[in-house]
Amino acid sequence: MAERGGRGSGHGSLDKSITLPPDEIFRNLENAKRFAIDIGGSLTKLAYYSTVQHKVARVRSFDHSGKDIENEPLYEISVQEEITARLHFIKFENTYIETCLDFIKDHLVNTETKVIKATGGGAYKFKDLIEKKLGLKVDKEDVMTCLIKGCNFVLRNIPHEVFVYQKDSDTEFRFQANHPNIFPYLLVNIGSGVSIVKVETEDKFEWIGGSSIGGGTFWGLGALLTKTKKFDELLQLASKGQHTNVDMLVKDVYGGAYQTLGLSGNLIASSFGKSTTADKEFSKEDMAKSLLHMISNDIGQLACLYAKLHNLDKIYFGGFFIRGHPVTMRTITYSINFFSKGEVQALFLRHEGYLGAIGAFLKGAEQDNPNQYSWGENYAGSSGLMSTSPDVYPMQRTRSGTFDMLEMDRLERPLVNLPLLKDPSTYIPDTVDLTDDAMARKYWLTCFEEALDGVAKRAAASQPDSVDAVERAEKFRQKYWNKLQTLRQQPFAYGTLTVRSLLDTREHCLNEFNFPDPYSKVKQKENGIALKCFQSVIESLDSLGWEERQFALVKGLLAGNVFDWGAKAVSDVLESEPQFGFEEAKSKLQERPWLEDSYSQWLERLKEGPPHKCALIFADNSGIDIILGVFPFVRELLSRGTEVILACNSGPALNDVTYSESLIVTERIAAMDPVIHSALRDEKLLLVQTGSSSPCLDLSRLDQGLAVLVRERQTDLVVIEGMGRAIHTNYYAVLRCESLKLAVIKNSWLADRLGGKIFSVIFKYEVPCK
Repeated sequence: MAERGGRGSGHGSLDKSITLPPDEIFRNLENAKRFAIDIGGSLTKLAYYSTVQHKVARVRSFDHSGKDIENEPLYEISVQEEITARLHFIKFENTYIETCLDFIKDHLVNTETKVIKATGGGAYKFKDLIEKKLGLKVDKEDVMTCLIKGCNFVLRNIPHEVFVYQKDSDTEFRFQANHPNIFPYLLVNIGSGVSIVKVETEDKFEWIGGSSIGGGTFWGLGALLTKTKKFDELLQLASKGQHTNVDMLVKDVYGGAYQTLGLSGNLIASSFGKSTTADKEFSKEDMAKSLLHMISNDIGQLACLYAKLHNLDKIYFGGFFIRGHPVTMRTITYSINFFSKGEVQALFLRHEGYLGAIGAFLKGAEQDNPNQYSWGENYAGSSGLMSTSPDVYPMQRTRSGTFDMLEMDRLERPLVNLPLLKDPSTYIPDTVDLTDDAMARKYWLTCFEEALDGVAKRAAASQPDSVDAVERAEKFRQKYWNKLQTLRQQPFAYGTLTVRSLLDTREHCLNEFNFPDPYSKVKQKENGIALKCFQSVIESLDSLGWEERQFALVKGLLAGNVFDWGAKAVSDVLESEPQFGFEEAKSKLQERPWLEDSYSQWLERLKEGPPHKCALIFADNSGIDIILGVFPFVRELLSRGTEVILACNSGPALNDVTYSESLIVTERIAAMDPVIHSALRDEKLLLVQTGSSSPCLDLSRLDQGLAVLVRERQTDLVVIEGMGRAIHTNYYAVLRCESLKLAVIKNSWLADRLGGKIFSVIFKYEVPCK
């Protein structure tokens, strides 16, 4: 929102001068179907559900009957319109509420509801205004119920939602992996007062305690002490203050530490204690800081006692007292750590400001059962977490708080953990945390920046018949560039920064501007070329002795993985050398020393052990990779009596093979090869989708159907192939069964960091500990 006019407390003086950019703030409002609103003392959080129309790439097998298919494309590619569901959450100051309601009223077209769910104290204050402006009946919902429903929702659906705050660390935020079981936990909501709620299940929770000393106390006493009326300005004063000028410490009483009781000399003995003895005026900053410590320590001790009483080790803090402010998070964290002796963690949420609005929306959407779906954050439309440091982007520390927008897309099917993860609660998909690793962060951000022009050109070229493709590609380029600049300054904006999150954000931005599959024609061509070579590759393999064939199969898997258009070193070769093929890729591989150790163990397992019952293989790229690399390996496993589940992406990403493409490719291979044909017929070879549209792989968010199949078939071998899936993610993943992780390192910087050369190979065979 742009410039603001004067502020006032009544409806008549609400700001009407601001200009709202609809494409950035109230996106897709014309297709909004249902609304909810959470109005607090200073901020309004609006939630609405909309249908989003966007383009998707579809492939369909041609009818080749009676035709010469030698020069025909393998399949038909079409771009179709698809309608999906999206949740929008927007936060703005109450001062703008009338202008925002007017804007919403003017742009509503397809709303299906006559009711708006509302929560928060302001739901009563602004009830008449909302009903007058929107023509919707306000249906008020219980504040605490909405907060808990919203908290459960974000804990389930948003990876890296939870963080601990570490002010004096190189990384301000330490994000936590999603736990498969979010219950039980303690929710401490710090508004005017403090409410402490024990949450045991989705529908079972109870208020177990609270305090009248909370955010309102800080605000009220702070105003009396410092003559500062605004909450955020009071916090800014506190951030500059030194509480030891006002508070009496243990060392002020005892001359040092109190050794008998084990108390540090720097511990506060009496808040504002020096004000009774010192004959001087104290600064506003010091008094604000002392007041903040006094209230935070009181809340922290109270929360800690309740957590211990109920045997809970997770405490989530929320409410307007928190709102992403560094001074409040730091003092709360210190207090919890001190009183629990490190046994209980103070946890904060990236989107805590939206919990009430999310919960109110869910209450209004219960007939649609939104919890039966999985949801994913749309990075292209979410503003992310801003810096809490006053030294970074100080103009962003406005009274509107830390967050502006959150968008979540409904996924087609529920996502669950891979059942074969040894411990889902400790599984971390990503190999390197770029938030921590400054050198790696600088390299990868620069790498993605340098590749951006090429990606934009590829996107435009993929739609030659579209009159606005170049314009949309430029909008994509600008949006993703802006995201990268934000991440340079605020690497924690969307949780832990990783290569995976950079890739996913790029895919989200491409989809935002209707480029669903820029590599569709490339994949179509390469799949067709590779299929023509399949039989000769199989004949060559079948002519080898057993041990020699096992080596050739693994080498073929790795050579196929070279064909990755997401790697600049490869795309440069493929564009400049059109004849570069399977054999040329084999010659590029830097084989040793992977043979010496892990491969020999794999070979021994094949020689001495019984056949695996079922293998789950996560495929990577289209073309040579899946057809000449993966399928010969699949065929060998099938010949040994091992069933195979072949998992491919549900949606496109780079030149990765999709589930729909794999169906067509497999059908053509089965027509050429009796082993594949009979395996398909007898359901010994099963093709499934992963539920992902990413070049990487998160084993904690997989299609539920895949997980069911893994259990039913008693899978005892997992094969993960590719740089994105086996190096950037899952390199350290621990499974309850045997696993193979294979990839070719197609990045010079990464190869050098790992002590190798470009096109060095990774072959990692792992057996679970008994």
